[in-house]
Amino acid sequence: MPRNIRLKLAYDGTNYCGWQVQKNGPSIQTALERAIEKLTGEKCPVLSAGRTDSGVHALGQVANFHTNCAIPAENFRPALQAFLPCDIVILESSEAAPEFHATFKATRKQYRYVIDNSPVPLPFLRAFSWSLRRRLDDRSMHEAARRLLGKHDFRSFETDWPNKVTSVRTVFEISVVRRPVWEVFSASSTEYSVPSSQYAVPVAGRTEPPATNLATFADAPAPTGDIICIDIIADGFLYNMVRSIVGTLVNVGRGKWPREEVSRILEARDRSIAGSTAPACGLFLVTVWYE
Repeated sequence: MPRNIRLKLAYDGTNYCGWQVQKNGPSIQTALERAIEKLTGEKCPVLSAGRTDSGVHALGQVANFHTNCAIPAENFRPALQAFLPCDIVILESSEAAPEFHATFKATRKQYRYVIDNSPVPLPFLRAFSWSLRRRLDDRSMHEAARRLLGKHDFRSFETDWPNKVTSVRTVFEISVVRRPVWEVFSASSTEYSVPSSQYAVPVAGRTEPPATNLATFADAPAPTGDIICIDIIADGFLYNMVRSIVGTLVNVGRGKWPREEVSRILEARDRSIAGSTAPACGLFLVTVWYE
C-alpha cells in the first residue's frame, strides 16, 4: 500500500501563478511534483491545504502525496529540497495516516495580510506587503474587523460569486495589529486561540487551535510599529475573501468609512459596495489546523 507523506512548506509566491498547475505560467504544485518525480521516479499528484493565488505567499502551507518510495519520511525534506528552487522551502516532512488529505481534513486556516504603513516604504518589503504611506487608524480597523466574527454569508467579500456550494463561512478570530517589521514573518508567533469565544470548538476535551494568548485592544496597550498585520482564522475562505476584507478595512483606516459600515456591507451580500481587492503581494497563508 502506498505511503502517505505530509509536507509543510514556505514559499515566496512572487514568481508563480499560484499553487495550482496552470497553463499560463509556473506554479508551486508543478515545481513540487517535478521534484518528487526526480527523487522517486514516480508521478505523484500533490494535494494542498489551499490553492493560494498568483503572487500569494505561504509560511505554513500543508501538502501530501502518496508514494512507494522507501526513503524515511523525515528525509524527504532535504532530499526534495535539492530539486526545488530557493523560493520554495520544505520545512517538515513526516509520515501521515493513509486517510490524511491536506485539503479535506483541514478544520481551520489562518491568513495574514501585511501592510507597510511606513512614511518611507522599505524597499525589501515591496514584494511582501501593500505599501500605504498615509498613516492608517489601526484601532478603528481592528474594531471594524471584529464585526466579521462568527458565522455569516461572506458573499460581499467574494470575487466571482456565486460559487458551487455556499458563501457561508465562520470567522473564529480576526485582528488588526501594528508590529515591528521583524515580527511579521514569524510563523511561531501566530498560533492564536480564542478561549473566550463562543466559536471555539471543543475537540476531545480541548479547544482548537492550541491555546496561546491573543491580545486585543481591550486588554493590552496599543502595539507600535510601521507594519500593520491583519490576521484571520476561519473554517474556510472564499475567492479573494481576505483581500476584499483588507480593502474594506483600509477604507475605514483612511477615515473614508465609519467602522459601522463593515456591518452594513456584510449584511448587504453585495460585492460591489465593499472595498477594492488588496494586492496579492501582501497575503500569506500562515497556519493550517487539522482534526
